[in-house]
This record gives sequence, C-alpha cells and structure tokens, in this order.
Amino acid sequence: MKPLRYFAAVALVVATTSSAFAADPVFPPGARVGMTPLVGLNKARAFIGFETEDQGVKVLVADLPAEAYGEVANAFKANPGGTGGIKPESIETSAGLGYYTVENGKDGATNVRRYSMILPGPTFSGYVAVQVPENASKIYTDDAVRQMFASAKIRTEVPVEEQLGLMPFKMSELSSFKNIRTLAPGAALILSDSDEKKGFEIAPFMIIGLIGSTAASPDDRGRFAQQIATTIPGVRDGRITMSEPVRIDGQPGYETRIDAISGKDNTPVTIVQWLRFGSQTSMRIIGSSPRDDWTKAFPRFRAVRDGIHPRG
Repeated sequence: MKPLRYFAAVALVVATTSSAFAADPVFPPGARVGMTPLVGLNKARAFIGFETEDQGVKVLVADLPAEAYGEVANAFKANPGGTGGIKPESIETSAGLGYYTVENGKDGATNVRRYSMILPGPTFSGYVAVQVPENASKIYTDDAVRQMFASAKIRTEVPVEEQLGLMPFKMSELSSFKNIRTLAPGAALILSDSDEKKGFEIAPFMIIGLIGSTAASPDDRGRFAQQIATTIPGVRDGRITMSEPVRIDGQPGYETRIDAISGKDNTPVTIVQWLRFGSQTSMRIIGSSPRDDWTKAFPRFRAVRDGIHPRG
C-alpha cells in the first residue's frame, strides 16, 4: 500500500477575510481532530471541517487507520527529498510529530494550493487536508497554513451527546455499551464493549445507520434483506440461520440472523441484522456477539433497536 495514497484519497475543495488565529483549538462536531482555524474559517456545512463563507477555502479533517501514520512516516524518512517535486515536511503538534505535503493543482479551471497532513493518534491516525484557491493565496499563505497545522490537537473521545446529536435519528437506549463512536459523523454509529485496538468482534457490538436504498416492493424485502446481510464487513463463512419479516417501531422491517467467523482471531459470532424500511432509505441495525455471549447480548441489541426513533 503506497503511503501517499492516504493523502490523495480524500477529495477536497477550501477564501477568507483574515489570517489571524482564533483563540483556542476547535473540534468540528463529531471529529477527533481539531485545530485553531484561521479567522474567516467556520464550521463546514457539508463535510467535517471548516470553510470560508463563500466555500472557497476548505479544511477537511478525518480519521485514518492507526497504521497509516507509521507508513507515511517511514516513507518520508526513507525518501526525505520527496517524489514528483513534492517534498515532505514535518511539524510539531500537541499530538506529536506531524508530516505534511504541499502541492499545486487544479479544481476544475481554478488553480489551487493543496496541503495534506497526517498526525499520530492513540488508536487512529489524524488527517487534515486544506485547499486554497489562487485568489485567496495572499491571505492563506504557506506560513499561515503551517501555523494552523501546528495547532492541531487530538481528542481520544468525542462526547456521546455530541455524536448522537449528529445522527438523523434519536436514541433513548444505549444498553450500557462501554464505547460509542461515530464511524462516519452523521451517518453511522458503533456501540461496543471492545475497541479498535483489541478488535470489536471479541465482545458484543452494534453498528447503526441509514442506507440509501430500500426494497422495491413488500414482496422483495426478504431478498433485499438477505442480499444486504452479505455485505456486513469483516464476516467470513457466514450462514443465514433465520430471515423473516418483523415490525419495528410500527414500521415494516426484516430480521436476519447469521452464524459466521469474524476478526483476526477467527471468533465464532452470531449476528442479527434488522432493516426498517422507509420510502427511499432503510434503517440498518447490526448486532454482533461472540456466540457464547449471544443469550446475554441479544436483549441489549433489541433494547437499543427499540429506542431508535425519527427526529422531529
């Protein structure tokens, strides 16, 4: 895997009124990476990060896998002169040593300056990407962006209420799960008793989110549910043991159960997938437990499911 692909993998698009700094580091809602944004940069409306009022300058923040930082750091050390005229730079942050690149590019017909930085986190790598159009480059200079990068900070946990507030549904029951985190802020949520480092599959966990499709007709719900069940990540040797229609919060749904193997330790697991069908989308609720813990885990999964309601 080429380390520099982590920088190229996230598409950006990032103009403003001043290059002075605000007072304190700011974390975009749901994000574990924050920084002191340049004045004129405010919370972005359509992505996790910051942007100017005219949406010309954008700063995107994201999590990458924990190993990404080490791969990038090793590549930079092995080739300090860079490749293709792009020279890697390092910078001290409160999270540790960050590495970043600067390059010129195009956004459509607009000339832009792109900056990408990676920094270490406890169980993930922090990623920051900035795009500055040419007409804002005298305000958002290389030095100004570097100062903003230097202010980058990592938080290990995002407050639960902050995360839940981003979701397009309300949750009134969390069933005493130890860890709650958005996989994609505002799109998917994981509730777990283990963590990323140890592996979620060694203990009960749930993934909850919306998918942008639904069954074409009531008669198609069974096929749709079983097809979607085959896309559950990290599952091997899966075997559907039950799949039948149910009612969830008064709406039509489908419950599918699977016995499978999951994780690096080949943990035998039992999985339940609930789909609650809407007109254009479906609510997808996945609960996975080591098979020996299933009897205790299933009532927790069902309690969380029954506590999910639409907003508004």
